[in-house]
Amino acid sequence: MLRVWVVVAVFATVTVARSAQVGIPLRDPNGEIFRGRLLITAALFAALAALDAGIRARRRGIPLRGVVGVLRERWPRQRLALAASGLLAYHVVYFCYHNLKSWDVFNPPRDAMLLRWDRVLFLGHDPGTLLHDLLGQHLAAYALMGIYESFSWLVSVSFVASLVLTDRIRDGYVFIASAICVWILGVTSYYAIPSLGPFHAAPREFAGLPHTMVQDTQVRYMAQRAYLLAHPHAADAFAQVSAFASLHVGVSVVIFLMARYYRMRRATMALGVFVVGTLIATIYLGWHFAVDDVAGLLIGALAVWFGRLLVYPRGRPAPS
Repeated sequence: MLRVWVVVAVFATVTVARSAQVGIPLRDPNGEIFRGRLLITAALFAALAALDAGIRARRRGIPLRGVVGVLRERWPRQRLALAASGLLAYHVVYFCYHNLKSWDVFNPPRDAMLLRWDRVLFLGHDPGTLLHDLLGQHLAAYALMGIYESFSWLVSVSFVASLVLTDRIRDGYVFIASAICVWILGVTSYYAIPSLGPFHAAPREFAGLPHTMVQDTQVRYMAQRAYLLAHPHAADAFAQVSAFASLHVGVSVVIFLMARYYRMRRATMALGVFVVGTLIATIYLGWHFAVDDVAGLLIGALAVWFGRLLVYPRGRPAPS
């Protein structure tokens, strides 16, 4: 726990320094990034802990009225404090990540370079166009939108479940540390190569897609960016668009590798399919260049490696 919090403290210090550099205070628009997500996390934690206690009670042949006793046995004060500390650390990093991502708009985007890289990799073709030709531009658009939009709920549930369902709280911290590392590595990549995405760099390639909430979100993100650039000191000025690297891919890889780490065979297979679907969706819908996804795969793998090293610096026993 202490090593994790050292990383959090360093990242928070970097965030405060960047805040001073751009002259904009840390912001939590409508409480949606920090306060609201903390409440959602607390509710998910309570629901998953109760569900877990009920399953454990049933396995032990304990009647329903005994679930509270199992819950108390499962969550003594020390374990509860460790879980709360891990969840708070995660949310502090997530809050800092979003503020740093917002201020990335002050860096000139390099989408033209990423677009050239994609076309070199695909022999002069745009990968998004190739996917449109292969999958069509109707049913596939809705299916891939569903995969892309389910990401936030998957993330919200998975990192809480890692602390609730593992027998050793330290094994749950491997997930928390990996998730912390993926957000830090991800925002670092945003500053290394600032970009907005192919939907902005090559909009004609996506004009044939049906109008869905994806286009509405893209328009809103660009409006947020323009508003922040025009009125940086407005209290409600906050941007959410960055392309390189794809953290939809990076975080999905972390969740996939964590399922494998916890030896959840069926979940690993399902998440492997989800990662492939996310790779396709990010390119098909115009959110990311193909090279963004390659970088996301690398960042996800590195985050898990760093996370395991933080929690088990001398090697890890098999997770229980």
